[in-house]
Amino acid sequence: MAKVKPVVVVIEDDVKLRRLLRNSLQDAGCDVREADTGASGLLVAASGKPDLIILDLGLPDIDGSEVIKKIREWWSARPLIILSGRDSEVAKVAALELGADDYVTKPFGLSELLARVRAALRRASRHTHADPDVPFCSHGVCVDTLRRVVTRDGVALNLTPNEFRVLATLVKNAGLLVTTKKLLDELWGPDCPPHNRSYLRAYIASLRRKLEQNPARPVLLLTEAGVGYRIAVDTKDSGDSQDASGAQDDQNLDLDRHSA
Repeated sequence: MAKVKPVVVVIEDDVKLRRLLRNSLQDAGCDVREADTGASGLLVAASGKPDLIILDLGLPDIDGSEVIKKIREWWSARPLIILSGRDSEVAKVAALELGADDYVTKPFGLSELLARVRAALRRASRHTHADPDVPFCSHGVCVDTLRRVVTRDGVALNLTPNEFRVLATLVKNAGLLVTTKKLLDELWGPDCPPHNRSYLRAYIASLRRKLEQNPARPVLLLTEAGVGYRIAVDTKDSGDSQDASGAQDDQNLDLDRHSA
């Protein structure tokens, strides 16, 4: 039986960028549907049953934030990656808290975007075909959330309850950006005091000392300054194959003129 291709909807008004995204995603094994406005993008998404949506915030008809809201009304967990020239922390946090799963800032490298796409599709697949017996492994660290066991290079680690909750939340969203607010809500609820952010930073620092080979240069627990954290997915540990888009992967897109 032929493998079913994941359906990706690209909502982007720049013709050249949309074509490049289409070609790269098709080379990576995706079935790509396109739209150049927010309204047409919603129509394409509604009719195409996408596995993932890539959305530019600066659309000619309606702001991308309104598109996020509508998509989340329809699907609470469909992967949604923002592609935008709005690089402020405020813009990133706002989009993520509206319901986006990840945020890629223009200009960007295709390898980075494709890695985010793979991570989002993996996460969605795990939620759809969840197997709690399969631990998450990356960069020599394995996390078994069902048995609450964490190892590094095969050696069991001792984590505090809150350290494990932080790590488990990141693993649940492996490869994707998790906002500081989401982690704070997970630990202390939505009404936690502002100073709890310093406690969260302390937990992240402690986790790095336990999980990273070099805590000063982390490769597993990554920080997005002012926004949140992500746990990196190591394809050698996870068993995922590389995309067939290698020739284009390292090309960096010159999109400085795109401010939205």
